[in-house]
This record gives sequence, structure tokens and C-alpha cells, in this order.
Amino acid sequence: MEWLVSLAGAALVMAALRDLFHTLWHPTRHAGLSRLVMAALWRLARHLRVRGRVVGLVGPLAMVAVVGLWAGTIILGWAIVYWPHMPESFTVAPGSRAAEQPPLLDSVYLSLVMVATLGLGDISPAEGWLRLVSPLEALVGFALLTASVSWVLEIYPALTRRRVLAIRLALLQRSAPTDEQLDCTMGAVLLETLATEVARVRIDFTQYAEAYYFHDGEDHSSLAATIGYAADLARRGRAARRPEVRLTGDLLAAALADLAAILDERFLHTGGTPAQVFAAYAADHGRGLRRS
Repeated sequence: MEWLVSLAGAALVMAALRDLFHTLWHPTRHAGLSRLVMAALWRLARHLRVRGRVVGLVGPLAMVAVVGLWAGTIILGWAIVYWPHMPESFTVAPGSRAAEQPPLLDSVYLSLVMVATLGLGDISPAEGWLRLVSPLEALVGFALLTASVSWVLEIYPALTRRRVLAIRLALLQRSAPTDEQLDCTMGAVLLETLATEVARVRIDFTQYAEAYYFHDGEDHSSLAATIGYAADLARRGRAARRPEVRLTGDLLAAALADLAAILDERFLHTGGTPAQVFAAYAADHGRGLRRS
């Protein structure tokens, strides 16, 4: 029975590590826990129709919540591993009152000390297999810390690329280029550059799905509010007289269709056309979230 309890704790640890791996390192990044937490907080913010500044905190708070759940699950799992063998399989330092506490409390305490790599030494494993397992928890704790920092360092460049594209589209919309201005070599270069940036954002939504739950802010920096203008530019490029402009218009339209497919498959689930997907994206991620 003791081994069954320890195996249940090990399974809990493995579940947390699997979710961490699928969130940060798996090529498709189809995580479970992180996506559920972030989606739940995002829907709550939409349901409450909170103000823009509060919505802007949803993404960062969701990341903190996910890291906290990973850490809590790992700590609890290792505590369950220790629990059936506490205190007879452990050595308690002289003068320590650890052995006077309930075994579960001592197990949680030891797990916290190990995952934080504090190494206080008032409780230490005595059996051989426990002496091998306990340092592994310290390694997992160190890996969790470095993985969390890496996650932050990865997600914010993706957000920057998305906002740069949104601001560029907003500036273009403000300058209102005519059909004649687009129907030239520079117009073809412009459409090709936009297609490249849209493709980068599409990859970011694939590799860093958590970025969807970060609110961009004002309309001029929100992709949800400006992506429709990119579709309009693609339509005008495809109708141009110059073949190179028509080609780059097709490239931009194809990049937008790919982006819409990713947004619909992973987040929106409308099953509609790119225009309908972008409209749903604007409703889910745009002005509707900033109502008081």
C-alpha cells in the first residue's frame, strides 16, 4: 500500500512535468493545464467586461498562475512520495521538532525545502532509494525556475512582433494609400513585407499559443483591430494591373488565410471564412474587452 501511494505521487509529478514539456518545448505546444488556465481567465475577463488595463493583466497573471500550479503539483506529488515513509525512513536532526509534526506536514515541508534547493538538513532521507529521489526534486525545482524564465523571455518577443505588425497596419490605414500608389514596385514590396510579417505572427500563434491571451492594448497596437485592413490591402493588390503587385497580393491573401486557419483551429472554432474568423477575433480580442 505504501508503494501505491508513492507511485500516485510520482504520477502527479510526471503529469506536471509532461504539461510543462508540452507547453514550453514540444514542437506543437499543445499543452493542457496552461491552456485551460489561460482560457478560463480570458473568458472570465470577457464575461466581466473589465476595463482595458485589467484585461492587460490577464496574460501575465495567467502565466504566474500556471507556474504556481506546476510548482504546487510538483511539491504535492513529491510530498505524497515521501508521506508513507515518514518518519521511519528519514533522519531528523537533533533538537528538531520535525518528528513531532504529522507525517503529511513533514512531507510537504521536506518537499518545499527540496524543490526550493534550500537544503536545511533538519530532515534528510535515510533509505537508499529516497537518497536518490530527493536530489531529483531539487533538480526539477531548478529546471522549473529556468523554464519559467525562458517562457517569459520567449513570449514577449512574439508579442512585440504582433504589435509591430498592428502598428504598421494602423499607420498604413491612417496614410490611406490610393490604388495608384499600391500599383507600383514599392507597392509590391510593401505587400510582400506584410505577407512576411503575417507569416511570422502565424508561426508565433503556433509556437506560443499563450500569446493569444495577452491583450494588445489600444486599437493602434491591436492586431485584432487592424487585421481587417491587411485583408483589404490584399484584395486591392490582387486587383492591381502590375503582375508583381498581383503576385504579392496573392501572397498576402494566402498568409492571412493561414493565420485565420490557425486562429480558428486553436482558439475561435467558428468554421467560417477568413473574414468571419477575423471578425470573431476582433470580437474576442478587440474592442469588446474594453467596455466598462
